[in-house]
Amino acid sequence: MSVEVKGCRELQSEVLAKDLCSLCGACVGMCPYLVTHKGRVVALDECNLPQGRCYTFCPRTSVDLDVLSQAVFGAAYAADELGTMQEAVMARAGDDGIRSKAQYGGTVTALTCFALDQGLIDSAVLTASDESILPSGTLATNTAQVRRSAGSNFVAAPTVAAFNRESGKEIQRIGVVATPCQALALAKMKASPLENRNNIDKLKLTIGLFCTWALRYEEFARFLAAKAPLGQIVKFDIPPPPANVFRVFADSGSTDIPLDQVRPFIRSACGVCIDMTAEFADISVGSAEGVEGWNTLIIRSDAGRELVEAAQGKGIIEIAPLAQQNLDHLKEASLLKKKRGLNKVIEITGSDENLLYLRLTSEAVKGFLS
Repeated sequence: MSVEVKGCRELQSEVLAKDLCSLCGACVGMCPYLVTHKGRVVALDECNLPQGRCYTFCPRTSVDLDVLSQAVFGAAYAADELGTMQEAVMARAGDDGIRSKAQYGGTVTALTCFALDQGLIDSAVLTASDESILPSGTLATNTAQVRRSAGSNFVAAPTVAAFNRESGKEIQRIGVVATPCQALALAKMKASPLENRNNIDKLKLTIGLFCTWALRYEEFARFLAAKAPLGQIVKFDIPPPPANVFRVFADSGSTDIPLDQVRPFIRSACGVCIDMTAEFADISVGSAEGVEGWNTLIIRSDAGRELVEAAQGKGIIEIAPLAQQNLDHLKEASLLKKKRGLNKVIEITGSDENLLYLRLTSEAVKGFLS
């Protein structure tokens, strides 16, 4: 059966022109036409080739969550708060040095370093920022490079472009640390009907990051430059409620900015997203709210469980139970994001039967909105 394939023209008209681009980078690094520039995807020339990869891999074009779940987990989409989940625990790096520099418990840094050391992956695609806080995808082949990329940025990054670029080389086993939209794009590559799926079989590990929203680069950088020298910024953080601030860590100390001053810079595409916990990753990691120095860790796949258990066995990470009240609160926060995203989609289309890019059963939609 033939598959209708759209291409770059439709990507521009249906996603870029409608400000639905999440800047995941899935459409970049495969051809000379699409590039990123200062936090935007830019078409350098008109492309009329119906190759379809740029359109097909985009997380804001048609997404059948059941198809993707079958491709990633071998099971139907778990239409609940957190998606496919084998277990949820708390975790932190066993290395004090990693914990002191990384975000929260340093679990992502520790597991990525361990996967490299054990030969589970040959390289890791991470997000790194330059002196102007502009983030991009970067390749790490050793633990020192991984440690240098520790910390959160909160500015949207085209990280998947680095996977597209590096997967065409001799490297055979690649891991990616991905936000929800980036993990969704990688899942679409796995499920793609196209013959050329961009070497997605080289993807051996996806570590997902909890994410509520990401910021537009240019406007936010101008705003931030008036408050702190960009070249001195180390990382950002959003402390748990009731703080309601965006914390900026710089060489000279930290600065708190009211969250209400930062929210205007959130990308429009984040408003139609229904995934807070990177549901298509092997494991997903976020803060353990109210428990300083620990992460929440969701194990989703067998590969994710094997990695976590091996790392725990060697003391690379420490594991502790996740309190039921913490899990309940995480489920509540994730469900609220799904509700906000679906309501925004319905506001745009004017119909709960037209969910823009999402393909969900009516039962799932009713379950999320009820």
